[in-house]
Amino acid sequence: MSKIVATAAIRGANKIAKECEAFLNKAIKEKGKNQKVEFPETAFYLPMAYALLGAEVKTLGDMIPILEHVKGLLHEEPSEKLWLPYLGDALDSGVATLLAEEIIVALRYLYGQEPQPDCIGFFTDTILRTLGIQLVDGRMPGFAAILGAAKDNKTAVEIVREFQKRNILCFVGSSSNGKSIIDQLKEENVNMGWENYIVPYGRDTITGIYPLHWAIRGALTFGGHKKGEALKCLKYCKKRIFAFGLTLGPIDDVKYATGAGAINMGFPIIADTDIPEIRPTGICTYEHLVKQLDYKKIVSTCIEIRGVKVKVSEIPIPVAYSAAFEGERVRREQMYAQFGGKYSTAFEYVRTKGLNEVEDNKIEVIGPDIDSIPEGGAAPLGILVEVAGRKMQKDFEPILERQVHSFLNEAMGLFHMGQRNMCWMRVSKDAFKKGLRLRHFGVILHARLHDTFGAIVDKAQVTIYTKQEDVDKVMKEALKAYNERDERLAGMTDESVDTFYSCTLCQSFAPNHLCIVKPERLGLCGAYTWLDARASFELNPTGPNQPIKKGEVLDPERGEWKGVNDFVYMRSNKTLEKFHGYSIMTYPETSCGCFECIIAILPEANGFMIVNREYAGMTPCGMKFSTLAGSVGGGAQTPGFMGVGRLYIVSHKFIAADGGLKRLVWMPKELKEALGDKLKKRCQEEGMPDLIDKIADETVATTSEELLAHLKKVKHPVMEMAPVM
Repeated sequence: MSKIVATAAIRGANKIAKECEAFLNKAIKEKGKNQKVEFPETAFYLPMAYALLGAEVKTLGDMIPILEHVKGLLHEEPSEKLWLPYLGDALDSGVATLLAEEIIVALRYLYGQEPQPDCIGFFTDTILRTLGIQLVDGRMPGFAAILGAAKDNKTAVEIVREFQKRNILCFVGSSSNGKSIIDQLKEENVNMGWENYIVPYGRDTITGIYPLHWAIRGALTFGGHKKGEALKCLKYCKKRIFAFGLTLGPIDDVKYATGAGAINMGFPIIADTDIPEIRPTGICTYEHLVKQLDYKKIVSTCIEIRGVKVKVSEIPIPVAYSAAFEGERVRREQMYAQFGGKYSTAFEYVRTKGLNEVEDNKIEVIGPDIDSIPEGGAAPLGILVEVAGRKMQKDFEPILERQVHSFLNEAMGLFHMGQRNMCWMRVSKDAFKKGLRLRHFGVILHARLHDTFGAIVDKAQVTIYTKQEDVDKVMKEALKAYNERDERLAGMTDESVDTFYSCTLCQSFAPNHLCIVKPERLGLCGAYTWLDARASFELNPTGPNQPIKKGEVLDPERGEWKGVNDFVYMRSNKTLEKFHGYSIMTYPETSCGCFECIIAILPEANGFMIVNREYAGMTPCGMKFSTLAGSVGGGAQTPGFMGVGRLYIVSHKFIAADGGLKRLVWMPKELKEALGDKLKKRCQEEGMPDLIDKIADETVATTSEELLAHLKKVKHPVMEMAPVM
């Protein structure tokens, strides 16, 4: 390691430790040792201290041992005359810096100094889990923590856009020479936020701990590692979390010290300044500290040094195209024209045709184009996609059709919401000026269908209608097809098929976890149904979705099959012997960290509660979602607790062996409303149309005592059911 770098890192660590000690002493003097401290919506207290030291920091007093540990990791600067090894000292200083920075930002939260203006601050457990499926399926292949400011605003935007094109999530913050990249992007009107893959965390280097919190919690959330398992957590970060730091502008001692902390986690640092490099491999997969002075090469250098695997599809359209733009909103004042929603008739429809009936890459626009619409106006729109392929099946049509949303949304300046005949699209003024027209909708769909579904789609043609009479005519056929699909799907049951499908997508993060996707139980992330899994297997026969022959029925009530058990045992690395598909109490299916909801037993209520990850409040089990999730994920089989997808709640097989829907005693109001008519229908099918009103929510009860009083008052069926345990 360069002596210059080591000296700077050691100096920076000592500086941060002193600042930390002074701030903590001030806080204890003003508020006392028993003052509660916490980050918002996390089950991991101070995540770095929790992961590396096993410490559950709840009060100011709990911070004192952490600070003492920090002091024990500090070292003196290397001597000018006496040459001694200083790699270990520099790495110790890096860990000390992260622990001290963590205390500082926690104290800032206590004093209301975080998050900073226009910044996210601490990233909650909920957002980590929400994005989990994108982490494991490759849509988000890596993370860039950008610190400082580029030489000018244009360069800052170019760097971020290049990362966006590669679907790399950018955490932006810190400052150089009094300027932050956050403000550079703001001045250029760049949309920032999770949905845009650009997340501003804070304007000083100390807040660089937030992206590192994000990483270390990946080991705890998805990896299933426990508090204090420092080496396992750090190795997990190196092996499975493809993050790196990019410094823009001069690097001071604190940045060197924070960078040393990141290197401990296996995350290399790339700089745009002429700094001493650390090229030998060792702690990081490849190089540790590298300079790249050519801004045209800096993004590719970052990707190369960290070993991020990216896939860039070049689509011939006049605007940038990437999953990073999928969450982009086009506001009314930014809009040139719109289609559908409440403003006009619109639909999108995928239908299968014979190979001789489809002309590949034929794209037609029948009717006026966007430039015929007055600025700010609306027009009808019909998108008919006709596909053909030797392996194409009608059951795959809705799967392809559902992807129209993502495919179109990934074009910069094109907003899409909804599906079928409930879709809504907007084109921004900027995209229109760059030349985006309706034909490009077809170009995008043709390219992405071949790219994503090439194993089943041999040909694809797109016809776009903009005349009202044409839209109405074709939509009649589309509506008929929608209804037929719904009836076909509704008729599928677990008993009607002899094959289930695995989903091991999340094993990249939770090595022993897998989902068994059945017609009546989708994956816990909510993103994969049985039909999706079947299509995925057709597309990629060696991929994460493998067919599982059910085999001999061992327990029809609990949902146990010999073929499933054999598969689970082998694919869970021989850690799980069996699954009961219809029970949460005996051998329940496992969870990773991407679940939409958690079911938890409430023994005193003789039933179960369910909480969705968007709900941040307290629940009757005495834990918030984030705390509860900490004991459920990581591939562990935990009777009485289970992660599930939302729509499983309205399945006929919902914890059927344990009493089914009648055992449900509490759920957040938002979840109840989101399930709406589906939940009402299931209650009617259970012979209890008023059950939906008997299930409590947070407006009625957030404690066990309040819940029990409610259940007695409304005479919930659990009051007369057999004991759940």
